[in-house]
Amino acid sequence: QVHLVESGGGSVQAGGSLRLSCAAYGYSYSIFCMGWFRQAPGEEREGVASIESSDGITYYGDSVKGRFTISQDNAKNTLYLQMNSLKPEDSARYYCAADTRTCGLRTEGWNYWGQGTQVTVSS
Repeated sequence: QVHLVESGGGSVQAGGSLRLSCAAYGYSYSIFCMGWFRQAPGEEREGVASIESSDGITYYGDSVKGRFTISQDNAKNTLYLQMNSLKPEDSARYYCAADTRTCGLRTEGWNYWGQGTQVTVSS
């Protein structure tokens, strides 16, 4: 089992930055890929970014390319999402997920999910 705990959410004005963190506890050695997803009220869950744990290959959603950066510290079993040039449409609850076999931005089928952290961007 892997337990994921997100942190770093908050409120920021448009154009500002936030960094989200996701700490993995438990059998983190089994993780092949970790990712960030977001969901706003009334909207479908969206894949934001993901990264393969062993070789660092990254995947980004079109809406965040050039603004968000996903990274990992394997020694600390922690995933990060640096979010710059934030827009009001980035407001959502952000979730961390981990998978033991595949990577990418699919929104279903991940093995483990965190509880999420809220990001609110005001105009």
